[in-house]
Amino acid sequence: MPSVSIKPSSTRVDPAADLPLPAMEHTGSAPEKLALVIPTLCEAENIGGLLRDVRTVLDPLNVPYEILVVDDDSPDGTGAAVSAIALEDPRVRLLVRKGERGLSGAVLHGWENTDAAILGVMDADLQHPPELLPQLLSAIREGADIAIGSRYTPGGDLSQWNPVRKLLSAVAVWATWPIQRPGVRARDPMTGFFLV
Repeated sequence: MPSVSIKPSSTRVDPAADLPLPAMEHTGSAPEKLALVIPTLCEAENIGGLLRDVRTVLDPLNVPYEILVVDDDSPDGTGAAVSAIALEDPRVRLLVRKGERGLSGAVLHGWENTDAAILGVMDADLQHPPELLPQLLSAIREGADIAIGSRYTPGGDLSQWNPVRKLLSAVAVWATWPIQRPGVRARDPMTGFFLV
């Protein structure tokens, strides 16, 4: 299974910056649509800036996309913030799950509600840099089955994590090794930032 390592970054997106973008292969037919699922629970403070940053990064790529914010019925106004943005940009959609909780269920719910051929996930807590999306998308379009944004690849940055979080993350990664197929091991199987 082809895979790719993407050098992560912790730099915030500057909407006015000139972003170096990977060349997107055009075959004469319309590019495949990307659906990016962003699961949320009480992310009202982050979601507006994140949606702005993601759109700023994806717009110059000229690829059809939609951003599906799957909210687990947040009481903090996350849904209202996303709804306001969705009124201005129909590529942003809000899906609210009532009485359900959980990251994996939210991701699957988003994927079940799109017609896109390329599926992705990123967290809403600003840990995943949107400026890596063009590289992840390019890797998928070049034939990779999965493209993962990870802090564990060369150039990754764990410096802002406290020692307990680093230890818990290392234990979680180590615990997955027995269930991963030899020769197809992910260095960061716990990541929430990837495209397939």
